Amino acid sequence: MYGAPRELRTRVFARVPGAKLLEGPSFDRAGNLWVTDIPNGRIARISPSGDVTIVAEYDGEPNGLKIHRDGRIFIADHKQGLMTLDASSGKVSVVLDRPYRERFKGLNDLIFARNGDLYFTDQGEADLRDQTGRLYRLTASGQLDCLLDCVASPNGLVLTPDEKVLFLAVTRMNAVWRVPIAPVGVHGVGRLGLGRVGVHVYLSGGLGPDGMAMDVEGRIAVAHPGSGNVWVFDRRGEPVWRIRCCEGEFATNAAYGGADMKSLYITEVNSGTVQVVELDVPGYPMFSHA
Repeated sequence: MYGAPRELRTRVFARVPGAKLLEGPSFDRAGNLWVTDIPNGRIARISPSGDVTIVAEYDGEPNGLKIHRDGRIFIADHKQGLMTLDASSGKVSVVLDRPYRERFKGLNDLIFARNGDLYFTDQGEADLRDQTGRLYRLTASGQLDCLLDCVASPNGLVLTPDEKVLFLAVTRMNAVWRVPIAPVGVHGVGRLGLGRVGVHVYLSGGLGPDGMAMDVEGRIAVAHPGSGNVWVFDRRGEPVWRIRCCEGEFATNAAYGGADMKSLYITEVNSGTVQVVELDVPGYPMFSHA
């Protein structure tokens, strides 16, 4: 039996006017927080003081967002595919939209490895009746690999600090999967294979886990709209923090930021806000900051 997790409550950091479904929180090197507004096709930049600027609005459904080390902003767009945003001009361009001569089901989230490889989820409308969601890897050299193709709604994803394990939120299964990543044999030099995939955490209560964030101790912050919380699980899958939103109950994603990287910023749908809470362990630095 797990011990009771400690509880925290957020405070509002910023409000995004007209927001309908905030997602994709990610920090750039200047300390600005970038978020997406899926139904409105908008991408916003929030300054360290909480000022909001709409940088782009286009015919898409931008969901996950991560920033490349070279400054390019990558977007997992449910409607258009894998995109990039030029922060200075606001121009959005397609990187990949028809792998293997077919469209994606509907991209959801993404994460960079230290070597520049990009992992992303293709969720579409996959669920327990249609377990055909996918996990992809686009290498820094441009090779696309489908690593998993049998997932009931793949959503957020994070890598452990040593990058030996990828944790994958499987929303319709209400679970976080553990996906071991390891080099394969002689015939796979320079490529990655997967170890045995299993469940790391099962949750309960309606809609399952959404976006996630990793800290330096290998703990995972999991946005869980079904329970109205963000949970922090340790490396054994035990809950150590339960974070309640100060407004609304539909947290979608989270990202670490702040001067000491101990502030967890959370996107919440019902209030159209980004909320923040202080934690005891710093987040793991993103690829853009490495």
